[in-house]
This record gives sequence, structure tokens and C-alpha cells, in this order.
Amino acid sequence: MTVKSPPPPASQEDGSPAGAGAVSAREALAFVRERGVVLVSAKGKGLNLVEAIAGEPIRGSWWGHPAGKQIFAVLNAVTESQEVLVCRLVDGKITVVHRRLWPALARLAEAFPPERIAQVLDEHTASGRHVSRSVAFADWVAPEVVQEAEALGENEARTLLAEWLPPGTTARIGHK
Repeated sequence: MTVKSPPPPASQEDGSPAGAGAVSAREALAFVRERGVVLVSAKGKGLNLVEAIAGEPIRGSWWGHPAGKQIFAVLNAVTESQEVLVCRLVDGKITVVHRRLWPALARLAEAFPPERIAQVLDEHTASGRHVSRSVAFADWVAPEVVQEAEALGENEARTLLAEWLPPGTTARIGHK
């Protein structure tokens, strides 16, 4: 007997999953894969992963949402996936970037402020305290991603990340 993966959730006009009720980690990761760049919980430019997980807009803190515990579990699964980079790409807000866009990000790294493409890691200390730390771009980007970036044309990289490039990024990158 062949077991098929569940179909991805239906989408609304903005590309977010349709319908009420929290989605699974698999569905949330598929959402990130499809969209490429997604804000985690902040309001702003682009879609919001927490609202996609909840399946509806959230007013106030998502912690108080009836699906808050499921949102937390799915959000953790997505942000711990090897398929995503957690950084501050969009307006300095916590953002997830899917692996498929890492070569474009590496190709255009010079266009972004270093703190926007640094990996953000959340850790809990033995005392239970929550601590965030950053890993510089050069320290998190894998050699195979750099190789893929070198093979990627700048125009193609710009097309992939056009919506997320800092304003005024028009000069050629990496041409000295």
C-alpha cells in the first residue's frame, strides 16, 4: 500500500493557507518553501508564518490564541528545520528564508546589511532563560551554497530576491 503525503493547504489570494485551524509542521514548511521568504510573527512586508500556521489573522500576541500551543510546536519545527534560515532579512524582523533562496542570498550578500543576513539562534539556558544570538553570514553559509551562488547569475539572484532587496540597491554586486 502506498501512503501519499497530504495535499498542501488551499491558498488564499495572498498565498497564505486558507481556512481556520492550525496547519501541521509539514504544511507550514511547504508554505515557507513555496513563498521563499516569510516573516515569523511580525506584521509588515510579506506574509506572516504564525498566521499561516493558525489559518487566520491573529490580533495581539499569538501566545493567547486558542491554537497557541500548536502554533508554538509547529513554529519550533519549522525554525529548527535544516531547510530554513532564521534571520532578520525583512525590515530587521525575524524572518525565515527557505534553502532554495540561499544561493541568491549569498550571491547578493553585499547588498544587505550584515545584521540582516546573520543567522538568529534562540537558546534556552539551564535556568530557563531565553537568549538570542547571531551567527555572521560568513560563519553560517555552507561551502556548497557559496558554490551554487557563484554559478548563479546576478540578474537571476536579483529576480529571486527582488521584493526583499534593500531600497536603492541598483549597483552591480561583487564586481571590483
